[in-house]
Amino acid sequence: MISRPLTFIFTFVFFAVQFLFTAFNTSAQQKAQLRTIIVDAGHGGKATGAKGNFSYEKDICLDIALKLGKKLETEFPDLKILYTRTSDEYTDNRWRADFANSNKGDLFISIHVNAAPKIRHARFAGYRTQVYYTGKGKKRKKHTRRVPKYNVYYTDNPSMGTETYIWAADRSDEKEEFIGADVNSPEVEDSTEYAPDITDPEFKAKALLWTKRYFDKSYMLASFVEEAFIGEGRFSRGVKQRNEKGIWVLQATSMPSILVETGFITYKQDEEYLNSEKGQDEVAENILTAVKKYKQVTEGK
Repeated sequence: MISRPLTFIFTFVFFAVQFLFTAFNTSAQQKAQLRTIIVDAGHGGKATGAKGNFSYEKDICLDIALKLGKKLETEFPDLKILYTRTSDEYTDNRWRADFANSNKGDLFISIHVNAAPKIRHARFAGYRTQVYYTGKGKKRKKHTRRVPKYNVYYTDNPSMGTETYIWAADRSDEKEEFIGADVNSPEVEDSTEYAPDITDPEFKAKALLWTKRYFDKSYMLASFVEEAFIGEGRFSRGVKQRNEKGIWVLQATSMPSILVETGFITYKQDEEYLNSEKGQDEVAENILTAVKKYKQVTEGK
């Protein structure tokens, strides 16, 4: 039989532990709450980005980013939604990352459009006579020979669909297998002016720290985005890791960050879809759906 003083002590300890546990969970949830989302429209101004048959990447990025921002503001009136640009202006990548960090962003969503080079073909068109010489001086002789002739032409690249990038500062075989190989993806940024030296020890240490801290959440959000695209009937190329130079907005943002390639401007159907009101609204809605799901998961609601 336990004495009353001992019972009192056990009861006190029990409630003290419960209080501390509840306080810890509350604090952790508060820290996990979304407060600020940075919406980044890729390129702008002199940085036109990729070119399609009738449009530029910078314009599509801005249209979708503004639509996404409006949807986020309506869905989450208590959140702060900030834009790296709201008009056709040039903003370098270092400024974008600094803007996101200085405003203490909790999420960074960069909107882009993919592109793929035209495919070169060579069709045999018979033979032609080629003149060539051998020897030097008086021994120089002229010769002719028959060589094949080809007609060169180009066709549109069939690459299509969506893909979402996250930063992987210390890519390993395990991560590569986990995410999936990067297949035929063009550079997502057209400027490496402010890209860091990824072999620099200080940068590697910082990047590794950020990767460990934000990789899981970045991957989670990226997966939700691609799931939403698939639900819309889009072809998804999956979630991809990038750690090459030229993606400063993923390298230097100290928060969960994703770069969404909303389609291929070099693919006729994608370009038409991304320039339509319906297509832009659906893309923005898909990303909103992903953010809502991400918020529910990370805040435990």
